Amino acid sequence: MISFDASLRGPLHGIRVIDLSRLVAGNMTSLQLADFGAEVIKVEPPQGDPLRDWRDGGQSLHWKTYGRNKRSISLNLRNAPAMEALRRLLAGADVFIENYRPGTLEEMSLGPEALAELNPRLVTLRISGFGQTGPYAKLPGFGTLVEAMSGYAARTGFADREPVLPPLALADMIAGMTGANAVMMALFARERGAAGGQVIDLSLLEPIFAVLGPEASIYKTTGKIKERSGSASNTVSPRNVYRCNDGKFVALSGSTQTVAFRIFEVIGRPEMKTDPRFASNAGRVKHRELVDAAVAQWFLTRSRDEALAEMRAAGATVGPVYDIADIAADRHFAEREIIVEVEDARNGSLPQHNVFPRFAATPGGFRYPAPDLGEHTAEILAEIGMTPADLEEGA
Repeated sequence: MISFDASLRGPLHGIRVIDLSRLVAGNMTSLQLADFGAEVIKVEPPQGDPLRDWRDGGQSLHWKTYGRNKRSISLNLRNAPAMEALRRLLAGADVFIENYRPGTLEEMSLGPEALAELNPRLVTLRISGFGQTGPYAKLPGFGTLVEAMSGYAARTGFADREPVLPPLALADMIAGMTGANAVMMALFARERGAAGGQVIDLSLLEPIFAVLGPEASIYKTTGKIKERSGSASNTVSPRNVYRCNDGKFVALSGSTQTVAFRIFEVIGRPEMKTDPRFASNAGRVKHRELVDAAVAQWFLTRSRDEALAEMRAAGATVGPVYDIADIAADRHFAEREIIVEVEDARNGSLPQHNVFPRFAATPGGFRYPAPDLGEHTAEILAEIGMTPADLEEGA
């Protein structure tokens, strides 16, 4: 079990981050920074980040994960003393993360010009659904909306059924990791003297749209809209999820000619290598249903373990379809410590994803658990020359 160690120092030690965001994208950005040593101060309203209300088994497990390595201060920003505290925090910060609807920060007298005057070295990450500009800038921007509008949902699911939204915060997670990368680039530019502080305009829409790859080019060039294809691919074949005779599933990808031919050998259909319908990737994609039928028939004659062993022995690219119970029991996840047991006051310990990526010389780590709402309010206020009593003035 991993115990929290407040003395750990990561590569971002000394970088102060003020996180005024809510829910997943901003919290994922600040989590990445916090895991590698940045001092993240989570500024929460009196009712707390809404992420605290996402509960499973009566516990806020989302918050325990995304809130680790951060400190919490509770401020009612409708009050002038709380706004003064926020300004003082920003004046001494390196990074500011917010995800209000565009224009809100300006209404709070904290627009880019005001922030530059307050702290010329401040890197401000502004996360929104559709960006700070454009016709949709003022629309509410939850991840669900951009997962639909990005083209992602239209490509997910089966052609004869409705589009499928991801069952988790995919757009937010992609944006969160993109945001951490963007902050680091801005800090690097500042360090090199290429810029002082600057504003980063990050929408949830653009990172998940980028997941579509060359589809805009494909549409312009061919005039065709790619259909939903379930777990199959419009680009390569064979590629799908297949059922084995024990009811379990495997995922297989023949993305190269060599691997596709190995698969044909394993399933006992070597003649497919010279059949004009299947001899090239373009032919296999065109006749995808025939390819899938041949491969699926083979898998149905074997258990998942048997199928994996035979395919892997032949050098085919294949893997099991796991649920979280499978992951919890898998040796690779355990030996690489992809999931680690982290000390927890209520449960003794809780499994969480480990710090990633892995640095050889300056690794990240677990410094302290997710804080209670406002747990560090007095401590943080003292650092900026204020007390909790100061917040009560004019309340």
